Amino acid sequence: MHCPFCSAEETKVVDSRLVAEGDQVRRRRECLDCHERFTTFETAELLLPRVIKQNGQREPFNEEKLRAGIQRAVEKRPVSIERVETAVAQIKHALQATGERELPAMRIGELVMDQLRELDQVAYVRFASVYRRFEDLSEFSEEIERLTSRSREQGADK
Repeated sequence: MHCPFCSAEETKVVDSRLVAEGDQVRRRRECLDCHERFTTFETAELLLPRVIKQNGQREPFNEEKLRAGIQRAVEKRPVSIERVETAVAQIKHALQATGERELPAMRIGELVMDQLRELDQVAYVRFASVYRRFEDLSEFSEEIERLTSRSREQGADK
């Protein structure tokens, strides 16, 4: 690791700890030449499947696009950034667990809706309305009724 201050090649690790629910290692390093300290983060490089869009076009998975879509849905809702990051991590993990090299965008959208349903019901309906292209109020009503009946069923199970 090159020192960001003097570009020396020799640094030593002073401290290491797990962060981001164990998905990253945070390392404090010290330059052996200038003795400045800095922090690095290490993550496993795991390949995510390519996304097959509805028009047949293929593109690399874009984590920022995923995060932006979720953040748009939870905008002005009582959902913390930490919960959004956890949702993003769970979706990425589910994608990696498929073992597939390519996945339809629809599958990713379903994973997002599953996470939003757990995070915030209003955010879920917002996302679903765009994702499923609701045409009128009856489609909103049907989705809200499905959500309400699902909540009742889960409440009865407890």
